[in-house]
Amino acid sequence: MSKLDTETGVVAAETLDSVEAPVTWRTYAMCVFASFGGIFFGYDSGYIGGVQGMDYFIHMISGPDATKLLSWQSSLIVSILSAGTFCGALMAGDLADYFGRRFTIILGSAVFIVGVALQTASAGLVLLVVGRAVAGLGVGFVSAIIILYMSEIAPKKVRGAIVSGYQFCITIGLLLAACVSYGTEKFENSGSYRIPIGLQMLWALILGVGLMFLPESPRYFIKKGKVEEARKALGRVRGQDPNSPYIEAELNEIRANHEYEKRMTPETGYIGSWLLCFSGSVGLASSNVRKTLLGISLQMMQQWTGVNFVFYYSTIFLKGTGAVSDPFLMSLIFTLVNVLSTPLSFWFVERFGRRSMLLWGAIGMTVCEFIVAVIGVTVGFNHTHPVGDATIADNIPAVNAQIAFIAIYIFFFATTWGPGAWVLIGEIFPLSIRSRGVALSTASNWFWNFIIGYITPYLVGPEYANMQSSVFFLWGTLCAVCIVYAYFLVPETKGLTLEQVDQMLDEVSPRKSAAWKPTTTFASREEKQTTA
Repeated sequence: MSKLDTETGVVAAETLDSVEAPVTWRTYAMCVFASFGGIFFGYDSGYIGGVQGMDYFIHMISGPDATKLLSWQSSLIVSILSAGTFCGALMAGDLADYFGRRFTIILGSAVFIVGVALQTASAGLVLLVVGRAVAGLGVGFVSAIIILYMSEIAPKKVRGAIVSGYQFCITIGLLLAACVSYGTEKFENSGSYRIPIGLQMLWALILGVGLMFLPESPRYFIKKGKVEEARKALGRVRGQDPNSPYIEAELNEIRANHEYEKRMTPETGYIGSWLLCFSGSVGLASSNVRKTLLGISLQMMQQWTGVNFVFYYSTIFLKGTGAVSDPFLMSLIFTLVNVLSTPLSFWFVERFGRRSMLLWGAIGMTVCEFIVAVIGVTVGFNHTHPVGDATIADNIPAVNAQIAFIAIYIFFFATTWGPGAWVLIGEIFPLSIRSRGVALSTASNWFWNFIIGYITPYLVGPEYANMQSSVFFLWGTLCAVCIVYAYFLVPETKGLTLEQVDQMLDEVSPRKSAAWKPTTTFASREEKQTTA
């Protein structure tokens, strides 16, 4: 029973602390393994940027005399995976609710393997594009539901750090891809692109097989009304006996929260369950529509920072300067900065909180992006000099300065917006719409990934807009928008259970959320109603 003051509804501190069972190393191990799914996303982002600069691949796609891919070819190859992933992420919400979080991730791994096999077998543009679209469906399943799964099983005190591990795995994937592409770029046969592509199947096999040995999310079982299965799963997740008082207390809180949501939510059919994500008033921070728009816009803003311009097109961009002798190696260094910086977010997210991370990260990225743009415009060099041109020597100091500030920009992204957006979308949704809310948010990430991947060749291509370094003015302006967005709209969720996040959003505005502390539990509300 809760230690409840029936007059005030305030619950004793020890009861508030007991709404989550103590955890063992097994919990952390499960979450760390689940975050392995981030390697899918990262590896694909990394390998496609390198492969596009390989001579053998260019000749295969554009002809034996071509020196680079045509803008439309580059645009299609990069963006088609994001289109498939957008569709996969939307489908994943339904699959996760009907068949479970774990099954959906395993299915996504299998679909991904099929897509990679098609890409590896390709000897031209058509099959490569089809394979990337199919693989995109699999990545959509995994990227949407892995965040949901980790958020539902992770302990509150380190949930942010654990979910940040997903972003860290993305950076590991980027680094692995950069290393493999760097190692095969000089191959004068199909192995130059087939090895980087085919290696992806290994990541899918590891994740899919490993998840067969992990438990389903207890919150999924509660939503399906399977209380005993939820008890067993929670016991496995927390490393406790299923009948221990700790498990009983946490299970009661999850059940009470779900019962509260059911009372507040009308019974609907399939279409109605999707429309439920958009119910309520946009002006009310606790409404479903506000939470859904927050999740969608968080992922949109993450893509607006321009980070995928660096990882998709940095090799091509640096080649165009004529001042970088080995653009493949420089792209590898950018990736290494990303990998080494991301672990700092594990500490930042729990020490300073989600809101502060995003705010200061956006400020840092804005400054760096504008400096890169100003250097390029002020020096006045363009990115069309052939290697060996006498004027290239004049570019080198300026290009070196640009490279330095791009690396600092990557540091700010990797420690803040990279993991922060993923952490928040796993925390802000109530159980009744969580799977669909996370799916919509992830779909937003991939939609904007698609848009940016599609338009960038036209923004920087010499036959089109030819913005060159001026494109960083665009990314810098969008990062400035992220500052305003984080200040007014992003709540602080550090140190709260998923059920307490629901309470916080009901009671305070995002700007006051950092000071909010829970004073009651859903289980105590149920107890109060029973005794009234």
